[in-house]
Amino acid sequence: MDTIRVVWGTGTGPTGMAAYDAALAAANVHEYNLVRVSSVVPADATVEAVGTAPDLGPAGDRLTVVEGRATVAPDEEGPAVATLSWAKVPGGPGLIYEAGGTDRAAVEQRAETGLAAGCDLRDGDFDDRSRRTVSGPAPADAHATAVVLAAYGESTPLP
Repeated sequence: MDTIRVVWGTGTGPTGMAAYDAALAAANVHEYNLVRVSSVVPADATVEAVGTAPDLGPAGDRLTVVEGRATVAPDEEGPAVATLSWAKVPGGPGLIYEAGGTDRAAVEQRAETGLAAGCDLRDGDFDDRSRRTVSGPAPADAHATAVVLAAYGESTPLP
């Protein structure tokens, strides 16, 4: 494993799934079958916040991700807020924690609290810390979704 790319996007649509698909398109990961994993960063990986994913392989392939996600319906108060917080031991492993909701401060605090607890369970000085938060307004006539994803490497074919 070499690079874990943090990508993000927001989108709106007539359904929650359509808004989610639009947010994935904004991050350029909408052509992959996303496979969610927990939160461990391999020691030999780097984590880079890139915004929009480069070409990671053929459409329909499997892409391993950690995903922060929130969707709000037209009748809900928004915005949709998603975040990832990550920490790494210099030259060693790391962790990524995700959260989503409608209150930016609360979403970020949940991710940071979880990350701190996860780091406390492990050996090492998790000095290299970062966070990416994105929010999408909640229009009165559509669903809104915000996503932040950590994409692990390149896509792989489905079995």
